[in-house]
Amino acid sequence: MNLSRIDLNLFVVFDAIYTHHSLTRAAGVLHVTQPAVSNALARLRSTLNDPLFVRSPQGMSPTPLARQLITPVRDALHGLEQCVQTRQQFDAAAAKQTLRLHATEQAEIFLLPRLLERLAQRAPGIDLEVEFMRRREIPLALAAGELQLAIDAPLINHSELVSRHLRRDHYVCVMHRNHPLAKTELTLDDFLAARHIHISSRSRGSGHIDLALRSLGHQRRIALRLQHYSSLPSLLQRSDCLAAIPESLAHLGPWQCRPLPFDCAALELQLFWHKNADHEPSIHWLREEVVRCCEELEAELPGSPSSSSPD
Repeated sequence: MNLSRIDLNLFVVFDAIYTHHSLTRAAGVLHVTQPAVSNALARLRSTLNDPLFVRSPQGMSPTPLARQLITPVRDALHGLEQCVQTRQQFDAAAAKQTLRLHATEQAEIFLLPRLLERLAQRAPGIDLEVEFMRRREIPLALAAGELQLAIDAPLINHSELVSRHLRRDHYVCVMHRNHPLAKTELTLDDFLAARHIHISSRSRGSGHIDLALRSLGHQRRIALRLQHYSSLPSLLQRSDCLAAIPESLAHLGPWQCRPLPFDCAALELQLFWHKNADHEPSIHWLREEVVRCCEELEAELPGSPSSSSPD
């Protein structure tokens, strides 16, 4: 087959249909009409003499030939993209675009104020859209270009994603300043005797604290379970509850902070992106800014070697 007779844009359409199992969704990602995608698929079918995709309950399912083609097609498209991108010079100060991130609430609270400050100074034309997605949806969103980066715990396993460690966040216990335990050393008995507020994006299931206690043969009483941190300061102020939260958030409220009276695994944060975006200039630039923000904030936390705050 003579490749000079094939419109290489057809393989871009082929990749989008393979990824999304839908002509309509492929059209949306490619910013073209659905008839245009149908026409491109018809041309490629005619050229390759194979239907390539057949309708099924799961959407457009690839034929054996399509499965055989997808890896070399993606490798070729990625290689072409890299060649083009390496010739581009990304000027953050002049760039005008919107980049989309997934972030946990903890990452939003800890990181976004500093990141927004850096963008205003270094890249005033770049806007951010941040949303929270289910972890199982993140790989597809990154592959489709619906997200450029994701900041989450290291629980997203996918062969197409690349990750980078951001920080380890230890848990501490917080309570209102006039709490009976605020002026004493917090013991395990004190901790277990108290009522607790548990914050997790998941509506059910155990967190780091409860897993650590279970390994010691203990269980705490969770009086209130929340999915967000926003109401925690007022709730602690009006109750004798305790809350175990990441250390990076402990400075945000008018409360007393105490070390946990037992060992608990730290909360890990990682940065994820799709391997096809590894050399995309704007995404590479934003990745480095996120890492620098985390390094700066880490150095400013009380107790860090670089911090001038009292221990």
